Amino acid sequence: MNRIGAIGFTISISIYVLVHFYTYFFPTPFLQSVLPTFGWLAVLFAGLLLPLAKIRLQVFLLAAAVVVLFVFSDDPASSLWAGILQMRSLIGLLLVVPMISWVLKEEPYIQEIMGASKRLLGSSKRFYAGLMAMTQVIAHFLLFGAVPMMYRFIDSFLTEQKDEAWENFKGTAILRGFALSTMWVISIPSFIFAVEALGATLWKSLLLGLFFASLGTGLSVLFARHQEKAYGMDFSAVLQREMTKAAESSRNEGRVNRDVGEFVFLFVSLFGTIFVVHEVTGLEFLLTIPLVIIGWTLLYFLLKSRPANFVADSRRYLSTGIANQAQQFSILLSAGVLIYALNESGIATGLVDGMNSLSEAVPFLNILLLIPFLVIILGFVGLGPLPVVVLVAGILEAAALPYPPELIVLAVTSGSVISILLSPFVMPIIILSSLNGLSGVRNGLRFNLPFAIGFYLLVQLFIQLSVYLL
Repeated sequence: MNRIGAIGFTISISIYVLVHFYTYFFPTPFLQSVLPTFGWLAVLFAGLLLPLAKIRLQVFLLAAAVVVLFVFSDDPASSLWAGILQMRSLIGLLLVVPMISWVLKEEPYIQEIMGASKRLLGSSKRFYAGLMAMTQVIAHFLLFGAVPMMYRFIDSFLTEQKDEAWENFKGTAILRGFALSTMWVISIPSFIFAVEALGATLWKSLLLGLFFASLGTGLSVLFARHQEKAYGMDFSAVLQREMTKAAESSRNEGRVNRDVGEFVFLFVSLFGTIFVVHEVTGLEFLLTIPLVIIGWTLLYFLLKSRPANFVADSRRYLSTGIANQAQQFSILLSAGVLIYALNESGIATGLVDGMNSLSEAVPFLNILLLIPFLVIILGFVGLGPLPVVVLVAGILEAAALPYPPELIVLAVTSGSVISILLSPFVMPIIILSSLNGLSGVRNGLRFNLPFAIGFYLLVQLFIQLSVYLL
């Protein structure tokens, strides 16, 4: 049954995405009419593939959508059929983004960058900030896969440092770095979806997100330094010793590190091309990003004269990689149906109106103060960062809020940051806990609650001042 489910899911979701791309450029009535069929087949095969514990959320989302549509819709069947297309662009992006990781594993880019940064990262404060920054850069390529990759790399780098003080140092830097990446990294699906859904200007949202990611990094360094003193530790001496070893083992001799230069070029070429293609063609970013990634990845392997590696990675992804994402894809498809139902029924607008009424009833309270808490609460009931942002942004999309959309995006993504940092039920903390052996509560709430509160206040200070001044 699992094999049938895996094969069926891989075929149905692949056809769903291929037809989505094709019909965007070449609208074909027949293909557009059958596209929902493959979406529902993907949900069905995901149900066959996944254990019961991993499909409960999808069942709940779909059941809620069915109830809403049967109560409020004149044609529930047609609405269900149309609702499965709500996330088509996001599904297309998610299916393609893992291809970036194929490039990253071809050369020891991360090891060389860390080795080349010996002088820059010599103290514990600079190393912590550098680790957070590097995690955000790697998140461009691996999404939340940056968490296990960076942890394994740092753990192999600090082989003997396993006590709680060091795990706090390593874990919080990586987790906070990834969480902050969701505010500005354009290949993070939740960020780009929020920008597109809420009608924000990408470069404004990106700069705002990067600004607060930088402030968050600085704030995190202050908390980490305080924690280091509380543990009575001095990390700098150990880090300097290990950085020297890493530099000595580098395969690049001399002052110029070829791997570091190549990595910088890859980073700039990928994301620079995305912006250029978007400006030239006018394509929406949810379509531009996957198309550029496909061409960029293929060109990399051709220029490296390694087409066999590209073929091998493609086969591996088709045989197991796509099926491994069945839970994430099926949650998004189900969430899309619910968002469509809420918007069509008017419930979404009613929810926003209710929050606005509460804001009006309480002095100095507005909906932008409340939005992050909505995201955080949904994170604590088991929804991951992507479906949470999809749901919240999808609901807010239907409402005409009297604020600049970039501020709304900032409120949503700041809530996502805090949800990732605190909720023991979201994937980044689950993965980190499986790697360092500490509980989700310890890695989340215990290690990050003071920082999360400080970060929320920092972001809200800017948002509320902007609202007041505007």
